[in-house]
Amino acid sequence: MDIASVVGVMLAVSVLVIAIAIAPGASFSAFIDYPSVMVVVGGSIAAVLISFPLKSFLNTARVAMNVFFNKQEDFNTLIEQIVSLAETARRDGLLALENRLDEISNPFVVLGIQMAVDGTRPEVIEDIMRTEMDAVATRHRSGKNLVEQMGRFAPAFGMIGTLMGLIIMLGNMQDPEAIGPGMAVALITTLYGAIMANVVFLPFAEKLGFINKHELLAMEIIVRGIMGIQSGDNPRVIEQKLSTFVPPKVRATSREAA
Repeated sequence: MDIASVVGVMLAVSVLVIAIAIAPGASFSAFIDYPSVMVVVGGSIAAVLISFPLKSFLNTARVAMNVFFNKQEDFNTLIEQIVSLAETARRDGLLALENRLDEISNPFVVLGIQMAVDGTRPEVIEDIMRTEMDAVATRHRSGKNLVEQMGRFAPAFGMIGTLMGLIIMLGNMQDPEAIGPGMAVALITTLYGAIMANVVFLPFAEKLGFINKHELLAMEIIVRGIMGIQSGDNPRVIEQKLSTFVPPKVRATSREAA
């Protein structure tokens, strides 16, 4: 589980709740308005359904869960595994790597090693692996874009709800005592839209973008490593090449720990 995402959401909600609780004269009931929720949530969903295919929309929940449940590849561990495979290939030959496939958990590494063991030409291996990278990037970009669009639509429907509330309020100007509560209800819709956009949708989209970059970088390390193994490069040379993807401080820490 991504602790940062959980803590971030909980902190944002806590800040809002505490601010309402300590505000003089404020009450939680004043911030609850079901028609406003319907306008913002329902309107955002309707806009996304218009903008994207139904299949993409139905995957929204699964995409959003990646914000909380994502396993990010540790670059140092990944490089160590690739170097270990390179040592085996250099000592016993490429065919010996087939006996180590069961200990590899990353399916992308398995794909590259399997093709190398099968004698696939280097350019074909790289082409297939980079095509897989492009496919992953496209899927991630689609999911991020959907969540991002909901972050754009929520404030817009919040403003629409506010305008609707103002129209209703101005239609009842004969009752001066109703103007204050009516204005408060009208503004709640904008508040809902802003909260949904800036606490949920836009931060989720940014986290999905970060996860995508991290995964693609891990895949790039794997591609470079597999190509080095296939070409018979020295394991130490492969390690040096792949270590350039890791920040120097992390590299130094890794070597000291070893």
